[in-house]
Amino acid sequence: MSEAVLAVRSQSRLRRFLLRLTFVDVALWGLRALVLVVVIGGTIGTLIKSRYGVTQWLDFVLFGLTIGSIYAQVALGYTMVYGVLRLINFAHGDIMMTGAFAGYFVANGFDRSGFLAANPVFAILITMAVSVVVSTSIALIVERIAYRPFRHVRGFAPLISAIGASFFLEQTFRGLFGSSVKSYPDLHWHQAQLNLFGYMVPKIDLLVIGCAVVSMSILYGIVNHTKMGTAIRAVSEDKEAAALMGIDVNKVVIFTFTLGGAMAGIAGVLYAFVFKQVYFFMGFTPGVKAFGAAVLGGIGNVPGAMVGGIFLGLFESVGPSLFFDGFGIAAPYQLRDLIAFTLLIMVLIFRPNGLFGERLVKERA
Repeated sequence: MSEAVLAVRSQSRLRRFLLRLTFVDVALWGLRALVLVVVIGGTIGTLIKSRYGVTQWLDFVLFGLTIGSIYAQVALGYTMVYGVLRLINFAHGDIMMTGAFAGYFVANGFDRSGFLAANPVFAILITMAVSVVVSTSIALIVERIAYRPFRHVRGFAPLISAIGASFFLEQTFRGLFGSSVKSYPDLHWHQAQLNLFGYMVPKIDLLVIGCAVVSMSILYGIVNHTKMGTAIRAVSEDKEAAALMGIDVNKVVIFTFTLGGAMAGIAGVLYAFVFKQVYFFMGFTPGVKAFGAAVLGGIGNVPGAMVGGIFLGLFESVGPSLFFDGFGIAAPYQLRDLIAFTLLIMVLIFRPNGLFGERLVKERA
């Protein structure tokens, strides 16, 4: 084939590409370019400044792993409910808030009695157990009242019901316990550090990461290596076919909400241990970010939710200083929410199925 023919074909392809190009395509490419400029330019500027040492970068990474572990636990609730019901449980962040409140009252009582200082391990385990019971109970009540009546309804009714359940929980706890911020007990082991190869690691971070890893491993084992886990995956794949095979879909849905509520309760206590405060609106921001983590990993994908939460936590912790400090922005860490939500927007625009994607099931008439 001659060079002239190849040139004509290349020009023809270019012409067809330009004819198909729309304003939206140009805007999206411009957005990609802008993000690349900010990321690459900011990173180069930050590294040239050398404002942060190795220890500070390790601190950023460790905190990213800590907060990312919490996001991953909450994201699991979103992704499991979506996988079974194809419903976004927008009240899930507020279910985490109910668990944090329950843990606060237990931990505060233990602190006043001296039990928390004398037996911290047992006190924390009991605190988490109470939090799990409360958050799981709330999750099941929300499922029964707000979600079950709309399980077979198409349209916006399930979405509106989920948002209404979120507002109901927030305002109920505001009315019961007030709008003021309540502080978790602050004990000496919160500030204690452990020397790991010359790097001082806060014990509270190790506690949060360890608890998150254990709870997520247990949930992963349940989903992939138990009879009920097989039923969950079957219902997620095809609800009607699973019912025809004798699987009790209603029982599977209840069990899914139970697992999600338990993870939210543990995450609520861990979140409160890190930030040492609870209030009625505390579940909104981590809930939205956890939803972003679930979308990032591929909503409906359990391992994807775990990886998405960790990745979002690292991106949120390291990103502000790495990307914005090079441009001379004062207090870049205050822009960590901007980083998180920008990442969510970019994923929704350019890879809506997430990093791990989702095996979509065809709707049956």
